[in-house]
Amino acid sequence: MGRALIAVALLALAFVAWRAAPGIGAPSADALAAFVARAEPDAPAGFALFAALVLAASLVSEDLTCIGVGLLVAQGRVGYGAGVAACALALWLGDLALYGAGRLLDLSRLRARAVLGAGPLWILASRFLPGARLPTYVAAGALRYPLGAFALWLGVGALLWTPIAVGAAAGLGGIAGTHGGMALAAVALAVFVALRLAARVATWRGRRLLFGAWQRWRRWEFWPSGLLYAPLVPWIAWLALRHGGLRVATAANPGMPAGGLCGEAKHPILAALAAAWPERVARTGFVPRGPVEARVAHVQRFVREHALAFPVVLKPDVGERGSGVAIVRDASTLRAALAARSGDLLVQEYVAGVELGLFYVRRPGEARGRLTSITEKRMIAVTGDGASTLEALILRDPRAVCLAPVHLARHAASLARVPAAGARVPLVEIGTHSRGALFLDAAALATPALEDAVDRLSRGHPGFHLGRYDVRADSIEALQAGRFRVIELNGLTAEPTSMYDPRHGVVHAWRALAAQWRTAFEIGAANVAAGARPAGWREIARLWRARGA
Repeated sequence: MGRALIAVALLALAFVAWRAAPGIGAPSADALAAFVARAEPDAPAGFALFAALVLAASLVSEDLTCIGVGLLVAQGRVGYGAGVAACALALWLGDLALYGAGRLLDLSRLRARAVLGAGPLWILASRFLPGARLPTYVAAGALRYPLGAFALWLGVGALLWTPIAVGAAAGLGGIAGTHGGMALAAVALAVFVALRLAARVATWRGRRLLFGAWQRWRRWEFWPSGLLYAPLVPWIAWLALRHGGLRVATAANPGMPAGGLCGEAKHPILAALAAAWPERVARTGFVPRGPVEARVAHVQRFVREHALAFPVVLKPDVGERGSGVAIVRDASTLRAALAARSGDLLVQEYVAGVELGLFYVRRPGEARGRLTSITEKRMIAVTGDGASTLEALILRDPRAVCLAPVHLARHAASLARVPAAGARVPLVEIGTHSRGALFLDAAALATPALEDAVDRLSRGHPGFHLGRYDVRADSIEALQAGRFRVIELNGLTAEPTSMYDPRHGVVHAWRALAAQWRTAFEIGAANVAAGARPAGWREIARLWRARGA
């Protein structure tokens, strides 16, 4: 296996050299075989070549490289000392390369300045902490940490780590070696997982991240959409057979492209609502794709024409689950926000207050629609204690830790900050569950005034029968009095988001979704009988492509 690895590498290098310089003849297979036969890893020349190949492999995955070398040790192809030495050297040189890359960068404001104050302890620890090596070593170079001391502690860390990784793979590989290639592959996978878990379990941060990952699987509200919807596939198939095909559901809202199945533009929908009742819809402008300067001018003109002030909201005209939504706090950050978004956008006035989701249904021929779901959306926050960093507060919070990767990425620039005791730090600004908002079932908030207002607004949008309004209001009392502002309206695939209340089980969610799809097919069938046309497959495919554009 070791010689095969060397032979493949040499053949590849020879082929590249031959293609680059056709005048140079390619070495023969016999010459290569003779070279490989002399390139034993325990011999000086062979070790140099073996170490170079290990270094190249480590640039892809250090852990898998150490495991692979350990399996070679188990097979007797490489000595344990030579394997450990090659891996340690590869890890050391790779880490020094990260340091060198940092020397070329200006990262003087990087938050790693604080942790590098711990000196050798942090450099040594970062070898064992998942995700810590890249930022630490690049930051060390950027902050001009002394090269000699840095190289010394890198070497110590590599010499501590590689015997464990190579030895574990060699030991288990020796046991499994008599059972064939599949057993060796299983050992490689087991050691890889064990090394990753051991590194995480060794620190409080790693343990909290593991706990958060476990919570995302244990608590159904955080499941991937595919997993949540999989049990509903037979039910939707039955509804399609009963009502004349899958496309019938797209006729539930004839006034929306494909009924609001996917990929529909938000601006025409909001414009139709605003034409019916402008006081109940947040003022919204369209920003077409194009040069950044032209888009900046669009936004500035919108702000002037409507006598608004920052902040304003930027969101994709076609999008879902809060993807690409940004609250622009001032004019100085507007250009960067626009430059980061390439598609057609909406600029919308920022509406302060409480945010809720209102699911509305009106069957054809009914005199009045009704609210079938009301969701209160709470933007979670953490409270400082004067001693803990923002990162620690996020990981300690029982709700925030469930979506720790989302919150840590969003607040990456301020994770090392220590909020004052009692200071409230919002983690979420938009009411999207996948971005961290807490959804609560608020059916008790329904009032005749609220239902009247939603029904009046819905009747003003031709061809709308089923969907969810996302609204903001000054207070719960204002909402119940029918005073709110619509920030978005979603059609066929909108969810009755009250089902995500942590107090509800997954069976409750499946029942809510099953009822929604039954209603959608029934409304669609009634509209088709009255002359509406379902979306064609080409239109559906076009809209599906648009959602990812």
